[in-house]
Amino acid sequence: MGAFDKLKNKLQVGKGKAKEGAGRATDNPRLEAEGRGDRVAGNTKQVGEQVKDAGKNVKDAFKNP
Repeated sequence: MGAFDKLKNKLQVGKGKAKEGAGRATDNPRLEAEGRGDRVAGNTKQVGEQVKDAGKNVKDAFKNP
């Protein structure tokens, strides 16, 4: 669940931005909304990864005083 998941999430955000831009450029609201959804999902997953990292850091701080 480390770097690979973080990379996957960043790629999902990038894919979402590309879809959103393509939808906006072609005046396709469905594609734009799909891209926005991908972008939000990727960002949400990134926040989850950051929370897990913070929890691990706290755990490690108490483990090695």
